Amino acid sequence: MFYRLSGTYHTSYASDRKLWKIPADRWLVIAVFVLAVLAPFYVSPLYLGSYVLPWVIWSAAALSLTLLMGMAGQLHFGFAAVMAIGAYSSIHLVRFGVPFEIALLLSGLIAAVIGAIFGGAALRVKGLYLVMATLAMQYLVDWVVVNVPAISGGAHATLRTPAVSFLFMDISSLASRYWLALGWAVLLTVFFMNVKRSSFGRALVAIRDKDFAAAVIGVDPFRTKLAAFFTSSFMGGVTGAILAFCFYRAVTPEQFGFNVSIQLVAMVLVGGLGSVIGSYLGAGFVLLAPIFLTNFIAALASAGWFPVSQNFLSHLPLMIYGAMIIGFLLLEPLGLAKIYDNIRKYFLVWPFRHARS
Repeated sequence: MFYRLSGTYHTSYASDRKLWKIPADRWLVIAVFVLAVLAPFYVSPLYLGSYVLPWVIWSAAALSLTLLMGMAGQLHFGFAAVMAIGAYSSIHLVRFGVPFEIALLLSGLIAAVIGAIFGGAALRVKGLYLVMATLAMQYLVDWVVVNVPAISGGAHATLRTPAVSFLFMDISSLASRYWLALGWAVLLTVFFMNVKRSSFGRALVAIRDKDFAAAVIGVDPFRTKLAAFFTSSFMGGVTGAILAFCFYRAVTPEQFGFNVSIQLVAMVLVGGLGSVIGSYLGAGFVLLAPIFLTNFIAALASAGWFPVSQNFLSHLPLMIYGAMIIGFLLLEPLGLAKIYDNIRKYFLVWPFRHARS
């Protein structure tokens, strides 16, 4: 069979730590990557700009938060504020004449420094207390953005992104903006897949499981958590800048509110904590499921299947969407990534079955 683990035995740590223990996994990833790169050629501009592009960007945002929540075990309910810092910083840096490539890195560094400052202040607390500390960051950043006109122009102002180029490539077209966002998502994916195998990744897992035990074996909890906040905030800041330039192209304070932070946490939880593919699945579910449900129910209502009021129809998709999230968490608490892993393990032994006791 083309997808089989039987007969593959690992005799060294190097072989056991391979990214692709099964060759079919590598070819599957290559096929998905090729399809993603060629998407502008076979996907209509409407679907590319309305569905695929935001899915890629929010998957990168979910990956950024997964490093902090999934690997380090640190709750963060103010990640939208981190992305807002990156978005506004990149716009002002480009307006000051900084090249867009450098502006992306600087906006990530600014978000990383501010995120690490709040993270360092919150490292003395855990659980719900840490949630409250990150909420304070969210509301403080929201207040500063709204009440400092030099940053956002005011509470109801819209800050447009300047025309820029990336590595001498004009990104005014939809396809170029999509390829830039896809490149950043792929870079984060490669980083996340390899950080799990590094000493930093193992330190994060040790801190997540038991920070006191990690300290006993030589892992510094404060430095490791601070590095997790810094790294995650850097990736979130760059993702916020890419979100502003590649998708929104004009930012307002409402685009990075508390509800966005909740959606990001939902993407990580529904997708699966600490999972790369879970970030993509969770972002797709949280972002696209309400849209598809709304269109589907609207089509059924227009056909006469739902003879109810329009007000009820407008709330029905959200009710079904919430019920689906609860159902996923009840049936499979480890998220969509675990469901995918269960299907994958089924095909590892297909057409045979596991031995039943």
